[in-house]
Amino acid sequence: MKTDTDRWLEEEAEAVLKEAGIREGQIVLDFGCGSGYYTIPAAKIVGDRGGIYALDKSRDSLNEVAKRAKPEKLNNILLIKTSGKSRIPLGDESVDVTLLYDVIHSYYFSATERKELLAEIYRISKPGALISVYPRHMNLEDVKDEMEKADFSFERRLFVTLLHDKALTRDYLLNFGRGRQ
Repeated sequence: MKTDTDRWLEEEAEAVLKEAGIREGQIVLDFGCGSGYYTIPAAKIVGDRGGIYALDKSRDSLNEVAKRAKPEKLNNILLIKTSGKSRIPLGDESVDVTLLYDVIHSYYFSATERKELLAEIYRISKPGALISVYPRHMNLEDVKDEMEKADFSFERRLFVTLLHDKALTRDYLLNFGRGRQ
């Protein structure tokens, strides 16, 4: 019998991420990528002309991403181990899409740290970039307010199937854009 994780990876993930806005050839940052349940399908979508930065503070999680990518022959994923702080080791305006899925809440970041993180996301995002947020443990309006205060513009809300703690769930994604200034 298939697990929810199997169903997610085999049946749901690519369609959901495409609906969120990921396209072939893009450069995507999966911030706090965990075991790669969003990284792997995103890497399949962007293909060889695109790339994924899989960033996490856990070496074990990054090893899991590498283990999942190998049989899929995904060579477009760059694993980045961080300290868990706000600084992102990428160049200015270098990313087309950032996934902030179940990471920008008080368990991981204080309000001040979230503000610093969002400034970093802005710095690394190309003009017109997409920032897709899965605000699992935050109020949707609070997330929207914080993102808009960081100069991201709200674009749309999607109600989709997602994977959370290895279980399929229906929940919201909030998509924001980085202005062209």
